[in-house]
Amino acid sequence: MSANVAVVVGAGPGLGSALCHRFAQGGMTVAAARRTGEKAQALADEIGGKAYSCDVAERQQVEDLFARVSRELGAPELVVFNAGTFQPGGLLDISAEQLAGNWQVGCLGGFHVAQAAARAMLPQGRGTLIFTGATASLRGGKGFANLAVPKFGLRALAQSLARELWPQGIHVAHTLVDGQIRNEDRGGRYSEAERGADALLHPEAIAEAYWSLHQQPRNAWTHELDLRPWVEPF
Repeated sequence: MSANVAVVVGAGPGLGSALCHRFAQGGMTVAAARRTGEKAQALADEIGGKAYSCDVAERQQVEDLFARVSRELGAPELVVFNAGTFQPGGLLDISAEQLAGNWQVGCLGGFHVAQAAARAMLPQGRGTLIFTGATASLRGGKGFANLAVPKFGLRALAQSLARELWPQGIHVAHTLVDGQIRNEDRGGRYSEAERGADALLHPEAIAEAYWSLHQQPRNAWTHELDLRPWVEPF
């Protein structure tokens, strides 16, 4: 068992994968969790970690995940909530069930993960808990209600938990990923051909910022960190 364990919940392609790689490079044993754990197996094998299945909307699955990680790898010192889902659409296009489903994954799932992470970290008196936010955490765009509603709530959760858990040794941080991630691009305002290869956020660069958050001394902790490429207006 390792005394240096990271859990990435939402270890999909792009940022999730980059986070797992960076934490492993930092000497951590990484638990890579996805709704379907088999999809994370190749990543886990590559970094010497372990893949897990977890639907964050289901409290029992999250509790089982952290119980297994603690039993098989050790108590986590770094947890990232990077899970989310999004179905674009206008007010008359989306259903109440879709909105509720997006909220359950993107916000309630964050609560489930935070609660399980805190239970694992508090006895140690230390740890880092990072929530991945987005532009939609600050403003809701046209057709983005399904994303903005859970992201607004997740940001509020992170603020409340920081005030509660910082005095107990748990560094809670929230990131604002303001822009499109390079290998998760869906055809945005700027193409690489138009602006160059650094017009989009590189997942490896974001992962480096997350690692820096984990390394911060508690006399100078960051709560909210916004990251964007140089072409992004704000």
